[in-house]
Parts: sequence; C-alpha cells; structure tokens
Amino acid sequence: MTHILAIDQGTTSSRGIIFDPEMKIVATAQEEFDQHFPRSGWVEHVVEDLWRTTVATSRGAIDKAGLKATDISAIGITNQRETTVVWDRHTGKAVHNAIVWQDRRTADMCEALKADGFEATITHKTGLLLDPYFSGTKLKWLLENVEGVKEGAEAGDLLFGTVDSYLIWKLTNGARHVTDATNAARTMLYNIREGAWDAEICAKYGIPMKMLPEVLDCAADFGVTAKEHFGAELPILGVAGDQQAATLGQACFEPGMLKSTYGTGCFALLNTGDTLVESQNRLLGTIAYQFDGKPTYALEGSIFIAGAVVQWLRDGLGIIAKAADTHPLAEKADPEQELYLVPAFTGLGAPYWDANARGAIYGLTRGSGPAEFARAALESVGFQTRDLLEAMKSDWQGADNAPVLRVDGGMSASDWAMQFLSDILGAPVDRPTVLETTALGVAWLAGMRVGIYPDQAGFATEWVLDQRFTAKMDETTRARRYDGWKDAIGRTLSQS
Repeated sequence: MTHILAIDQGTTSSRGIIFDPEMKIVATAQEEFDQHFPRSGWVEHVVEDLWRTTVATSRGAIDKAGLKATDISAIGITNQRETTVVWDRHTGKAVHNAIVWQDRRTADMCEALKADGFEATITHKTGLLLDPYFSGTKLKWLLENVEGVKEGAEAGDLLFGTVDSYLIWKLTNGARHVTDATNAARTMLYNIREGAWDAEICAKYGIPMKMLPEVLDCAADFGVTAKEHFGAELPILGVAGDQQAATLGQACFEPGMLKSTYGTGCFALLNTGDTLVESQNRLLGTIAYQFDGKPTYALEGSIFIAGAVVQWLRDGLGIIAKAADTHPLAEKADPEQELYLVPAFTGLGAPYWDANARGAIYGLTRGSGPAEFARAALESVGFQTRDLLEAMKSDWQGADNAPVLRVDGGMSASDWAMQFLSDILGAPVDRPTVLETTALGVAWLAGMRVGIYPDQAGFATEWVLDQRFTAKMDETTRARRYDGWKDAIGRTLSQS
C-alpha cells in the first residue's frame, strides 16, 4: 500500500490520478460529462453522471497504473465547489439535477435578500457575498421549487451536500455524511469565524439544519469506501475544494503567498494566515485550509470564465478544433487590432459581482477574424487576473509581500497566455513542474495523514519551478491596454 488515489471531480470532467510514494503522477484517467443549460443562466449536471464518472475514472487510473486496489494507501478528494446536491438518505437518489456553481437562477432571490439588509450578516459570518454563486440560495431554491423537497427535508429524509459530501456518502454506502471546512466555507451557510453551521442564516433561508453534513479538517478520517467500488476498503483521508486544494498543492503556506488556478474559471487565493480580512473590494474571505481545528484564512477572487472561454471558441464559434489550437491562432492576430472580450457569459465575478452582465466584445473591425477572437479570449484571462490582484493589494497590505504569482491549471501550460499574464501584471509568474496542483494538494493531504508523505514544512521544500515568466511589456503599453479593459468592463456592467 504505497500509492495514493486522488479523485478530482471537476465542472466538465471527472478524473482519477494515481500518485507514487514520491508524489509523482503515474497514471490518469479522465471522462467528460454533459453540461445542461435548461434556461439562460441556468447550469446543471446529472448527479448520476458525477458518480458514474468518478468511479469509472478511479478504477481506470488504478488499472492504467498496473496496480490493484490493495496497492492504494488512501484516497484524497477534490471537487468543484458550491455545486449543490440534495439526495434521499434511504435510496441515494438525487431529487433534482445538481445546480452548478455557475448557475445564476437565484439572482432575484439574492437581490431580495440584499434589499432586506441581510448581506452584511452574510459577509460578516461567512466571508462571502450574497450571490447566486454559492450553495445557500441554490438549496433554498430546491426547497421552494421542487415538489416534495421541503417536506422531505423537514422529515429528515433528505440530505444536502456539495459534491465531495455526496461522493463520500456514495463511496461509503451511506455510512458517512461529512464535508471539510473549505467546502463548508463556500456554502454561505457556515460561520467561518465560529467554525459551525449558522442557525440564523439557515433559518432565514428556511433550511432544516438536519440536512447538513458534519464538518471536518482537510486531513481527517472521512470514511472507508465499500469494497464493491474498487475491490478493497480504502480510507478517505483528505478533502478540499478545488481551489483550496490547489493552494495546498502550490505550498502557499505562508501569509502573503499567492496562487491562481486556470481551469473552467480562474481563482486567485492569497494566504492571510490567522487574519480574516473583510474586503472593501468585494473579494471573498474564506478558509484556505484547516488542520487540527484551526483555520488558515485567505482572500479569494473568483472569475467565472477562464478556460471556458476557450471551450466557447471551440464549441460555440467553431473556430478551433481543440483547445491547444488557441495559442498558435492568437499569435497570428493583427497587432494593430486591440479587441477586448469580456466573457460575462454567466455574469461577472470578483470584484464586480454583476449577476446580470452578459458577454460582449469591443473593438471589432472588418478585419477582425478568428485570430483576433482567439487572442482577445486569452487576454481576457490576464485582464481579469489583474482586476483581482489590484483589489487584493487594496484590501490587505500583506498582499505586497506576494511579488510572485504561482500559477497552475490547464491554461497555465500555455507559454503565450502566461507571458501575457506577466506582461499585464508587471510581475513575475511562476509555473511549477507539477501543473496538477489540485490533485496533488489532496493527494498530499491523504498521504500525509497515512504517513507516506512529508509534513507541511517538508512538502513546501519539494515545490519545484518549471519556468518563470517576467514582464516584457513597457509600462505605457501596459497602462493603455488595462485602461482599455476597464473601459470595456464599464460598458458591460448591467447597471451602467
């Protein structure tokens, strides 16, 4: 028993990844699943798809590694955050499709709660904003709009969880209804100051607290898988929401350390230690990780659309066949054209939090074509990242101790995109040798817990730089380009 299985249940695919005793990846299996858009701004997943692909890819990774289940020491789970599942505790059947973090159906509900003066309570207790992004109003919507859910919840027959909680319940055949502190912190129901589900918020939303899972540290005993799933009973010893898992995988353990992950969305987390910063710029206060009952806090900026803009180029416009085509196409763009693509396909996240904004592109000419669209799409990620970092520096003076941005996720593999990111930030961007930092983070949690991986200090020394990107753009150009972006944002905001 010398290997770790990391389960990475993401927004567009599930993956199983096997790590060896040196924390190196030896096998990966991945399977995409369908996205469902029943109405404009609504995003759903079939819950069974999440479960089926998780089991299939976990088994596939074990097989590809040439291992048996008995070779696996422990499991770590990382997951798309905020996505909301309600299921029957007796049958395991979901009462409705999963409502995905990108879903905006509760925008009016959030506006009504704001008008009622409740946002200040939410922000103080949870560190979050009153936004459809988080699980709380998604659960409220299910209770109010799906027949039988309210009654079943009040009777104690229905359970709520984020995806990690649902998967653990399924893997343990219903023996464990648990989550970790990082996922709990994203529900808008968890008081991150007190470390407990908040009775006042749950009452305001009409949520029976008996639906909620037990909250554990990130490295803890989450349960043991039933033998039927993988061929052996395996302990689940590490859990973290995907962005917090990436923070761990990037070894951002010191206050002031900063990472940004580029997946479907983009998420920047700044470690603020034992200080919960109350943002003045509509960033989020959240839990970066929790050990021994003690949370380490972070400032987070969340961008809804990063890698998803490349998917849009492929699936929506059809101008590329695969994601890797974006970068060579962008290099062909006319340097005289400066298009700005604001990818507000499901609203704008931090620091704007405009649920009603929708995507727009500015600067089009008769000469604008696929190459210019591709470049504008990639540049939009750099511009949005700068928005986050500017807000962080304004909120917390410790942010000035983060002269380097550590990056990971699929888009970070693009030299072109990372060079533009460094250019528009005017700061170094460090890419590690292991880009799978999300999976690495939970693999390390589980491996540390079972005793085959080093402790926190030892793990930090093993972070290895692959490439540092340094700014080549002159300050005048940088300022002009960013001013152009701010103008485009101003034109796109729904209230402007």
